[in-house]
Amino acid sequence: MIPREAYSYRRDPAVPSFPDDKAVIVFDGHCAFCSAGMRSVLRLDRRGVFRLLPAQTPLGEALYRHYGLDPTDYESNILIEDGVARFKADGSIRMAERLGWPWKLAGVGRWLPRRWADALYELVARNRMKIFGRNEVCWLPEPGQADRVLG
Repeated sequence: MIPREAYSYRRDPAVPSFPDDKAVIVFDGHCAFCSAGMRSVLRLDRRGVFRLLPAQTPLGEALYRHYGLDPTDYESNILIEDGVARFKADGSIRMAERLGWPWKLAGVGRWLPRRWADALYELVARNRMKIFGRNEVCWLPEPGQADRVLG
């Protein structure tokens, strides 16, 4: 992952323009675990603070490249909030915190050393397809959720 300044993707000609007035979660749309998690985010996000973006879209791939991630190996979700990208445990904890009570309790994960929290994240990420499976087609939103999904 390449650390970047806030909104750096706006100046990257390889990244298509997109609405970033809300937090954007870039996720693996083929991963059954990730897709189920994003369906939950849409259901729990009553305030509409998140937009979702499957990594398999041209925009998702461009953002992966922009942040120095392999656009074919979706090892990390990306949370882009106020133009700043968060990865691995940091991004997942922040996503949960933004969903409100009781998900806000995920913030206790910040008490763990970052290295440990990321190691736990990576353990799940490496094994998610083996445990939860793979969707043959990329996840698509329900008809009433289309405005909450980019790509």
